[in-house]
Amino acid sequence: MITRRSVLGGAVAAAGLPLLAPGTFAGGEAHAARTLPPAGPRRASDPVPPAFSTAMPVPPVLRPLSSSGGVDVYELTIRRARAQILPGTATEVLTYDGHFPGPVIHARSGRRVLVRHRNGLDMPVSVHLHGASVPPSSDGNPMDVFAPGASRTYVYTNRQPHASLWFHDHAHHMEAEHVYRGLTGSYLLTDDLEQSLPLPKGQYDVPITIRDARFDENGQLAYTMADRNRTTILANGRPTPYFRVAARKYRFRLLNGSNLRLFALSLSDGTPLTQMASDGGLLERPVAVPVLTLSPGERADVIVDFSRHRVGTRLVLTNSGPGNPAQIGKVLRFDVVRTADDPSSVPRVLRTLPPAAALPKAAVTRHIELSMDEDGRPDPRGFVNGQMFDPDRIDTTVAFGSSEIWQVTNANKRVPHNFHLHLVQFRVLERGGKPAGPTEAGLKDTVRVLPGETVKLHVTFDAFRGDYVYHCHMLDHSAMGMMATFRVR
Repeated sequence: MITRRSVLGGAVAAAGLPLLAPGTFAGGEAHAARTLPPAGPRRASDPVPPAFSTAMPVPPVLRPLSSSGGVDVYELTIRRARAQILPGTATEVLTYDGHFPGPVIHARSGRRVLVRHRNGLDMPVSVHLHGASVPPSSDGNPMDVFAPGASRTYVYTNRQPHASLWFHDHAHHMEAEHVYRGLTGSYLLTDDLEQSLPLPKGQYDVPITIRDARFDENGQLAYTMADRNRTTILANGRPTPYFRVAARKYRFRLLNGSNLRLFALSLSDGTPLTQMASDGGLLERPVAVPVLTLSPGERADVIVDFSRHRVGTRLVLTNSGPGNPAQIGKVLRFDVVRTADDPSSVPRVLRTLPPAAALPKAAVTRHIELSMDEDGRPDPRGFVNGQMFDPDRIDTTVAFGSSEIWQVTNANKRVPHNFHLHLVQFRVLERGGKPAGPTEAGLKDTVRVLPGETVKLHVTFDAFRGDYVYHCHMLDHSAMGMMATFRVR
């Protein structure tokens, strides 16, 4: 499936330029990918449809097959389907149960969830619940795949607080292309604390996956490693769509679902986004963010209050991240179409987290270096501490129950990376030797690391024992070998 192309130019163009630093459903209708009649061939000159010419769907919420004995059971088939991403064109995608954009599973802390996946593809797969604390058997290790025609049951104990998690394929060397072609979904974990807050709920709580793509002359998703021409921006699987909203507050759960692209998001009227959560759930306090930066795999929940706008207002979510603004500068448009009552509010204090000085004492400080070939070789490689991924090698061993400091450095001069640890949420202590900013002050599982930059993380390994991986979550990079294994024992 995967062919290794020249990554250096692609990575720089798609994600490697300096970034601006951060300082059922209203408005849409869920459309599952389905069998569509064959569309006529698209000419090479056919453009991607004009911005804001199609509605943004809201991902469908799955219902459990059973919910007895304190366990919610789901069954999904991983299969090919066709979706109408570009108007009038049937595009082949990879899906969970035929849904593009991917479906949503709602879960609650302390209540177990079982998901039985059947592999209806002609290649092996592995399902990783990104950001979850799970035993090794249900982590979706890149080498723990199941074959075509086989099934696998993943057990999620949900022994962690609320968080906007997501699941995706993780079969090594294939993860980048599989995710690119659609194998993602949302897993929204809640708890009593989150439910007690008067935040927007129900139809006003909307998951949005933002990513880029490139289409060939027939309207099919085109994939090559580190492609520099993924310049069509999709929001919930539609190119630069519009979304109808009421004049009230909304909670948008933003996920950067790209393989490589970094987004720098802002509203066209200059109003700051109100960030109230990151990867691992609520921040301590809401933060006004003029520009919200997300690297691949990162999440941020934001509040947008449309009550300050008149009905008829159109407000654009823009992207000032790396790339040609004419191509990637618009993400989606919010159209204020009606008034609505709004009992929701955003408390000044959302949760309590221990300050950095009160975190458990670290027993070990580790130095992790991410790098890749920058010499233009045709078969580029990715490294962690100078070594490519070897599934038979344990790179790091940690003691169960211990806390550690991990200093993660991007050794490249031009290519950005980010860093994802399986099993645990961590705290970002420093970025470039300075204290982490307020948007990174909560619990995290993925953090960007720009060229030459070092981030300092505090990690506690007190959930499960076993083998897990850490890697760059720019998935083309991890597929090239920028991944390593750690053992908790």
